[in-house]
Amino acid sequence: CQPVPKPESRVEVCDLNPCPPRWKVTAAGPCSSSCGLGLAVQLVTCVQTLHGQEVLQEEHLCPVAEKPLTSVPCVIRTCSYEWRFSEWSECSTSCGNGIQTRQDFCLSSLTHKPVNPLFCRRFPKAVVVRGCSAGPCPEQEGTQSPGAEPQPVTPATHLTAAAAATEHRHKDLDVPLSAGPQEQTKPGGGEEDMAKRSFLCVCGNLFLNATGIINMTGVESRDCTVAIGRPLREEISVTILESSLNCSAGEVLLFSGRMMWRTGCRKLPLSLINSRTNTLIVKQRVVLPGNGVILQYNSRTATKKYYQDCDQQLFGPQGEIVNPVQLPAERQELVCRTFITVAPRQRIAIRALNTDLGPEGNHTRFNYILVRDVSTMKTVVFHGKQQFLWQSTGSQAEIEFHE
Repeated sequence: CQPVPKPESRVEVCDLNPCPPRWKVTAAGPCSSSCGLGLAVQLVTCVQTLHGQEVLQEEHLCPVAEKPLTSVPCVIRTCSYEWRFSEWSECSTSCGNGIQTRQDFCLSSLTHKPVNPLFCRRFPKAVVVRGCSAGPCPEQEGTQSPGAEPQPVTPATHLTAAAAATEHRHKDLDVPLSAGPQEQTKPGGGEEDMAKRSFLCVCGNLFLNATGIINMTGVESRDCTVAIGRPLREEISVTILESSLNCSAGEVLLFSGRMMWRTGCRKLPLSLINSRTNTLIVKQRVVLPGNGVILQYNSRTATKKYYQDCDQQLFGPQGEIVNPVQLPAERQELVCRTFITVAPRQRIAIRALNTDLGPEGNHTRFNYILVRDVSTMKTVVFHGKQQFLWQSTGSQAEIEFHE
């Protein structure tokens, strides 16, 4: 370019608008553990760049849903820990069926002393509650509680998923389902009474129809959660019809599914959210009374297959799970799963009445049942012929049958 005259350098202002406030994260501090899993604290502040300098702002000016964690996991080096257990307690009943319990503790293989259970949390923990029988009870006629009926236990491989609710059967899913708000209204009231009941009952419910409108405005609680469920072959899409959320006050709408996670507040009306699977949880967090959103949901055949032919979907309040039978050609390739979803206000209990994973069940890592708590993503593995009782912390669970 030497023969060509070089133009003068120019600097022009391209944008005078200040950047919006953002979260700033400083480097994390030291790890809380010298080996294994620990926590490191990091400083999270809300800053805004003004005239080329970062200015500290109040936290509510930054997006609340996007705030980074103040504590992050850290590992300096690996160390060996393992679960140890006390002896089983005596059977809780003197006759008939009862339970036995035992205490668990995390043991360091270096010091041979108990340590914080957090160090063992990434290792599968064996069952701490199991069924027991103290022999038959003597017959006592006329002492049975009113309305109680004997519950026979058959020696078959099955689990029971229970949650407290009235049993309903959905025509599309053909499994016991929790009733949605539209099924809970009582006849005889006017339209005003029905609308009022719908306002009060929408939070914590599971909606199972193919389409519907959910009004989450004017609810009394700050956190209002609803769930939408459909058969495995379908996916759910949600359109926000109206929104009165106050974004600057930290009000937000959260969407979660097995394959997606999304939060939002601004520009919500007419926005479209696709679950990509057959279940979707919507959580609304409000600060000011009366605020909220109105959404419309629809279901359709999924564009991509996200499940296997041997997978199952169950909705509460109760159901029976039998180990799926696989084709011989698929036995080495597929892991059959059972998905359980109940209303957000409910929790799940899974009881194994009888399991038999084969003669090598206690000695191989390939034959086992895995139960996952979806809300915390923590898993528990059961081997051999264990009878167990497992309870969830949220309203969704998954079971995998390996080999």
